[in-house]
Amino acid sequence: MQRCVFTYLEYIMKFILFSLLFTVSLSAAQAQKFYPAASVPDRIVLTFAGDPARTQAVTWRTDTLTEKGLAMLKPASPHPGREDSTLLVEATLEKLALPGAEAFHHTAKFTGLQPSTAYMYRVGNGEQWSEWLHFTTAADQLKPFSFIYMGDAQNDHKELWSRAIRAAYTQAPKAAFSLHAGDLINRTNTDHEWGEWFYAGGWIYGMMPVIATPGNHEYYRDEQRRLTLTKNWRPQFAFPENGPEGLEEVAYYLDYQGVRIISICSQAFLLNKADSISQVAWVENLLRNNPAKWTIITMHHPLYSSAGGRDNKSLRDAFQPMFDKYGVDLVLTGHDHTYGRGIAESSPQSPRMPLKGPVYITSVSGPKMYVPSLDKWQQRAAANTQLYQVIDMEADHIVYKCYTVTGTLYDAFRIDKKRGQKTLTDQQPAAVKEMVELPPAYQQKLSATEKQSFEQKKETYLKRKP
Repeated sequence: MQRCVFTYLEYIMKFILFSLLFTVSLSAAQAQKFYPAASVPDRIVLTFAGDPARTQAVTWRTDTLTEKGLAMLKPASPHPGREDSTLLVEATLEKLALPGAEAFHHTAKFTGLQPSTAYMYRVGNGEQWSEWLHFTTAADQLKPFSFIYMGDAQNDHKELWSRAIRAAYTQAPKAAFSLHAGDLINRTNTDHEWGEWFYAGGWIYGMMPVIATPGNHEYYRDEQRRLTLTKNWRPQFAFPENGPEGLEEVAYYLDYQGVRIISICSQAFLLNKADSISQVAWVENLLRNNPAKWTIITMHHPLYSSAGGRDNKSLRDAFQPMFDKYGVDLVLTGHDHTYGRGIAESSPQSPRMPLKGPVYITSVSGPKMYVPSLDKWQQRAAANTQLYQVIDMEADHIVYKCYTVTGTLYDAFRIDKKRGQKTLTDQQPAAVKEMVELPPAYQQKLSATEKQSFEQKKETYLKRKP
């Protein structure tokens, strides 16, 4: 009888111990949220590392047992024949070692391509391959195209940002590329956040090239307190290395079908004097010697802030005169976790107006939100709203449309350029009320004085509307 009781007690104690160990292990796994690499390629993303009409770059990830990286390319065909001749490109290899997340990142660059041509490709190690994916090279001349622009993704990619990137793709599946204005993730060198970013967009990145500029959340201070780019950026993206020395693949430019696109690394500009000096000279040279019909600037920090209590005066002082002088058309930014669109320190509220410099835009695609500034520069604003933008580039005009993630057209305008003169036509939908109300959770964080100040700003802003 005593032995039976002892055995039963042993069983109970072992069951409790196993349950505790299982719970602790499960909690640890959930907290770490790893996206482990495997021998099968994942995180496949197309980028531009050279001339978009004649080259195409692709990067992908495998585990550290899979050193060999190959990319197979051939003209896109509706026929499934496997006997077609293909081009085989050997990839370069870079190891990324982060806590709990070691992996090899492979980069292949296709060169000698034909403009305006559809290709199909796959990546692997010669035995294990990805699916076949398609891309189309750019034309080598001015030709209409569309692209997607997204503000900060940053947080909760799998849960909430995924609906933004997928809605954008649904709205514009033929877009030439997606442009991301910084803070793609929240915590630097945290691989599982990149895992969520790639999970959210999935195969879209392998079919539609990505252009990205880094934000403040892509930077950290190393042990010597030096400003340092996240370890994930360069292994997993292949951007042009044509910017100032030391800012390769973060400050760069490319020309796409008559449009010059310039990425300014605003974090480096704001926190490193040498980088600010080099970027100002570099950007002015690109604008002065610019063969393109249209010019688009992207950077993370805005020249005009759409969030309360923020102002990047040094950026504005350095670049706005230059943008006006050389006729920049669009400045696409993020950082402020609100929406704002305008043309100057005090933007007119009229349906049609002459335009000297660019239209400035801040936007947000992820769920993290701030209180809007509702300043005089804004012609359209939004708070607490996930958005994406689709921009159509034509020979003599630009059509800009901003959508909520549920598909509602929230803002729109058109820029016409004829004989060196630009005109802005405001096409914001009159039937869609401006979303500038703060949710209860935000109001609870504000003091009575802050609430009163915001309500006064909101009233003043709305009175300016026609």
